[in-house]
Amino acid sequence: MTTLSLDGNSLTLEQVVTTAYGQPGGPLIALSESAAIRVRRAAGAVNRLLETGQIAYGITTGFGAFKDRIISREHAAELQRNIVVSHAVGAGDPFDIPATRAIMLIRANTLARGHSGIRPPTLQLLIDMLNRGVHPVIPSKGSLGASGDLAPLAHMSLVLIGEGEAEFRGETLPGAEALRHAGLAPVTLAAKEGLALTNGTTVMCALGVLETHRAERLSHAADIIACLSLEALNGTPMAFDERIHQLRPHPRQIDCARYLREALAESEFTRPHDPRNIQDAYTLRCIPQVHGAVREAIAYMRWMMETELNAVTDNPLIFVDENTGDVEVISGGNFHGEPLAIGMDYLNIAMTELGNISERRLMRLLDESSNKNTLPAFLTREGGLNSGFMLLQYTAAALAAENKVLAHPASVDTIPTSANVEDHVSMGCTAALHLREVIGNVEHILSLELMAAAQGIDFRKESVGGSARLGRGTRGAYALVRQHVPFIPRDTVLYPYIAAVKKLVAEGKIAFEP
Repeated sequence: MTTLSLDGNSLTLEQVVTTAYGQPGGPLIALSESAAIRVRRAAGAVNRLLETGQIAYGITTGFGAFKDRIISREHAAELQRNIVVSHAVGAGDPFDIPATRAIMLIRANTLARGHSGIRPPTLQLLIDMLNRGVHPVIPSKGSLGASGDLAPLAHMSLVLIGEGEAEFRGETLPGAEALRHAGLAPVTLAAKEGLALTNGTTVMCALGVLETHRAERLSHAADIIACLSLEALNGTPMAFDERIHQLRPHPRQIDCARYLREALAESEFTRPHDPRNIQDAYTLRCIPQVHGAVREAIAYMRWMMETELNAVTDNPLIFVDENTGDVEVISGGNFHGEPLAIGMDYLNIAMTELGNISERRLMRLLDESSNKNTLPAFLTREGGLNSGFMLLQYTAAALAAENKVLAHPASVDTIPTSANVEDHVSMGCTAALHLREVIGNVEHILSLELMAAAQGIDFRKESVGGSARLGRGTRGAYALVRQHVPFIPRDTVLYPYIAAVKKLVAEGKIAFEP
């Protein structure tokens, strides 16, 4: 069995994805020895603060607007329990298991940096829950993105103290019962631990990681699907010429154009130079510019997420001098999710555009006046009696329109909270939830385009010949679609076929490695 050792410094996006979608028990999550030393040191520092009576936010004071209320040492443990139970007020449907596992892993890695003051046994319980498949029920709504994701993380933390609910082996149980079934026992929180568990950007970070991974996969599928549409529409690859893109040297536009050239290499379905039809519509001609810009947004989000995965985002933070043992507690604002919120809004807009251009290519596949009669209207020979693929574009248009609403930046909004002490928030979790919706819609739009493009290719075979070759990157995608969806000569129930194609797109099966 492989082991993923958490040290707070080296967690990767791929490790989060593997853990999120993997089964409990593999890979085994463990705390590195160096991290365990740092965690013990910080927990010891918290104890010294209590002994000396030093004023430290959230340790010997209340929270938020109660920051000036001094809490006695005798009430330190009660204070930490109170923050968990009082903050667990989330709303909405619970997160799915992969998102919950990603949240737990990232929170454990953050605490492993050793600046949060949590004790090793408390952190180990969170890791054990992840390893044994105890998944807290975490409502998806209620976070403002500063002071981090308080409400959802409080729901996660409830289970550690034997409260709340958790999924275990397919059954939702009271928190204490789920722990017992897994051979675990709840903890009594000590000073700083409730705050350490609930304060930070973990939820929006987890969603950002999973959606960035989805976006990467979808971006590559979109390139292949666009190429298949270009072939179905008798388009030309001339606009992908390397010389054009070197004169506007955005790196991912250049990369995208290269990928399109390689995907279309050897194709006998594209149009050679024709003085009567010099250039294609924008949705075909400008694929590198649009898809390349989407790649830029995805790359920015990957950089952002890889940074945030190994960041300490709670407050206050504890610094222990390794030589003297002196302790300093500093209040700051690393819990503020603004970097993630803006990044996810950026990706949200980019993915909406990926859906927009796909819907327009789908329209062109279906509208014979737009495709110069290359294909029959709505991809059916008996139009009128049959509607063909007419309604595919209706659905795509509805989803594209919904995305335009969801793409409104969440990060530009803020509502002050906690008696105006927390007077500016990021709305990062809202941006992440919108991003999940948008990407799901784009998966569907691209699937509709792919299904129509495959149908169009079958009609094109009548003019170019049944033995004509598709491009190196599109022939596999076409063949895969045809394994699940036949050519459709007359009207039939389409939604099962659409679902089958969407599954291929969502699972990353539409892929090509040059």
